[in-house]
Amino acid sequence: MTLRRSILAAAAAAAIALPGAASAQAPSFFRIGTGSAGGTYYPIGGIIANALSCPPGAPCNTAGATDGIPGMVAVAQATQGSVQNVALVQAGNAEAGFAQSDVTHWAYTGTGLFQGRPRTDRLRFVAHLFPEHIHAAVRRDSPIQSFNDLRGRRIAIGLQASGARIGSELILSAYGFQAGRDFTAEYLNQAQGTERMQDRGLDATITVVGYPAAAFTEFCARTGCRFLPIPEAEANRVIERAPFYGRGVIPRTAYEGLTEDVPTLTVSAVLVVRDSLPDDLVYNITRALWSQTTRGLLDRGHAKGREIVRENALNGRGVIPFHPGAERWYREAGILR
Repeated sequence: MTLRRSILAAAAAAAIALPGAASAQAPSFFRIGTGSAGGTYYPIGGIIANALSCPPGAPCNTAGATDGIPGMVAVAQATQGSVQNVALVQAGNAEAGFAQSDVTHWAYTGTGLFQGRPRTDRLRFVAHLFPEHIHAAVRRDSPIQSFNDLRGRRIAIGLQASGARIGSELILSAYGFQAGRDFTAEYLNQAQGTERMQDRGLDATITVVGYPAAAFTEFCARTGCRFLPIPEAEANRVIERAPFYGRGVIPRTAYEGLTEDVPTLTVSAVLVVRDSLPDDLVYNITRALWSQTTRGLLDRGHAKGREIVRENALNGRGVIPFHPGAERWYREAGILR
């Protein structure tokens, strides 16, 4: 049973068991835009949705229960990723979303790769989640050894409305590559890209995702993989254009068969909400996100969950305003002064 179905089933069970309570309090749904299957946003979104949920009639904030918001059912929605998520939040078609910090900055200010578009000015910051890494994957038996070898190749660069596409285009442009002229772009997510590489229908898949990502875990175990390093000069060209990026590594322990750490670029994944959400709701969402119960869910649920820590809660905000509810919780917790 999927996480979403299990949450909905819990809500339905509560309604059946407690018809009087159900009629008095129908569940309120809280939609979180995440990402596509095979990435990190979707499974982490499922864990956080579970942590925030407490359907009508279910125990809340007690031993053995979540620290969720009474009467609320949070749902992790599969999406194309960051670009779609900020658009969903802006339009009110999702209450919250995961996004790369470069995407939130450019969308909010109408600058960079969002130049000429209306500002996505209803975004409000709740929390930094985890660092994401550029993954440039090829088959282990591929002759491609560096980004320079990608000229003339077929490359999956992420879905159209994803932050992965933006990250892929940034690194390829650092090498002077342009889609249609220097390579053939395929707008696929990492699961679709690795599947095509497995069948030798693609030469490489580039994306921005937190390791370990399920699609690459499966691909490396089944087919064998390598990740292309990003040297210092090219990394600095990307950082000059997009200062939200920093230098990092994909450790050799992240995926089966890697023999050395891979130098690459990193960017923050953040949680944003719409400005119209009530302050008390976002206060309690922030409280639930950083509770000890949620800490256990994150630690047990996904390797990347262990990197979602209070010490980094304010990283990656940039110019995005705090939601007042989140800001109040951080001040009361002594994290924001």
